[in-house]
Amino acid sequence: MTGPAPTRWRSVLPYLAEPLPPDVTPVSADGEVKINLPVELVRQSVSQREYWDIPEPVVERYRQYRPTPLWRARGFEEAVGARVPIYVKNEGVNISGSHKLNTALAQAYYYQRAGVRELVTGTGAGQWGTAMAAACALFGLRCRVFMVESSLRRKPYRGVLMRMLGAEVHTSPSGMTKVSTREDLAAGNSLSLAIGEAVEYAASHDGVAFCIGSGETYSILHQSVIGLEAADQLADLDARIDTVVGCVGAGSNFGGIALPFHAEARSTGVEGPRLVAAESSSTPKLTRGVYAYDKTDATGSGPMEAMYTIGSDYQIPDAHTAGLRFHGAAKLVSALRHTGDVDAMAVSQADALDAGRLLTRHESVLPAPESGHALAAAAKIAASDQARHGVLVCVSGHGYLDLGAYEHFLAGGVEDVAPSDEALARAVAGLNPVGAPR
Repeated sequence: MTGPAPTRWRSVLPYLAEPLPPDVTPVSADGEVKINLPVELVRQSVSQREYWDIPEPVVERYRQYRPTPLWRARGFEEAVGARVPIYVKNEGVNISGSHKLNTALAQAYYYQRAGVRELVTGTGAGQWGTAMAAACALFGLRCRVFMVESSLRRKPYRGVLMRMLGAEVHTSPSGMTKVSTREDLAAGNSLSLAIGEAVEYAASHDGVAFCIGSGETYSILHQSVIGLEAADQLADLDARIDTVVGCVGAGSNFGGIALPFHAEARSTGVEGPRLVAAESSSTPKLTRGVYAYDKTDATGSGPMEAMYTIGSDYQIPDAHTAGLRFHGAAKLVSALRHTGDVDAMAVSQADALDAGRLLTRHESVLPAPESGHALAAAAKIAASDQARHGVLVCVSGHGYLDLGAYEHFLAGGVEDVAPSDEALARAVAGLNPVGAPR
């Protein structure tokens, strides 16, 4: 790693073709809207300011692992039959093992300054929970994590690592919240439920705030360090790309690597690269979902947001790629998808794990299964005539705590369950499309 750590974030909000659709915020019984969010994070979500100075305490922590590596993956190129170069940006080189630490550090800093004593969150694959536990430890906050039970069962050492960092860890459904005892929700064993448990817990305890690390506009802003670094590193290599690929659960690592390129293209008037969001074929919100207002968590107490969604009540099939098992895409990513500025590609977990195997074998880097979706999409694009110059792909995290998934794949036991058209139609039947009267 060479060069200084970034000192500014870059927002894409000034360059949207259309303003973000407003949220529909639930109102409490006394008629007041309840918001438990530091003012600076609110500003970062709505302001048209393009550049934001990163607080020095956060920059200091970034310096421990940023800039992250970027290289031309020649071995991987040969293995997948690429016709153009593939450049890999590796975000798995920190204690959390993923890009999630970029926003966890910022959020812990802002919440601590706002007087919060404990942060509570939900996590799917565990990278976000680990990142939040690490950030809380560094900024003197207590941390509580609700982790999807099937994922924690497969990856128990995620729980161990979070506890080493001082966090309280609960399986979800936990039985300790009202939402987790609802049979219609508990059966889903989903990230939406884990988030819902965290929301409910935070609302009922003083000095506790709920935080989230993927779909919020401010978290995508914090992730812009990925794309800003990548642009500088590509320039140092005199490398030219015309496609940027990232995997999408809600959208933070994709937004982080892709949207700075979109902002640069819009600010200069020069044609930018194609932006491709690689999602799970079992949770195909961007490729088969609808653009509508939906809940962000299982409680429905948070705002209804405009998103591409397959329905918050859809029972998502179990999979090794827990970090992608979220029913909707971030409102910012969804808006860009709606205006045609973002393309999407659905990838099976078998193809994702195979791409991860190839990167491990030919580049000596073990990616998380979620990142395998981006690698598989990048490989397909690079081997076709869809790219003329080069492909940049974000490896959003490492896979050292996902070896059980790879073991299952190598044994030939991985199966993919894509939703039927009928199931998706039922799941979104009651949703209000964006632009329709509410």
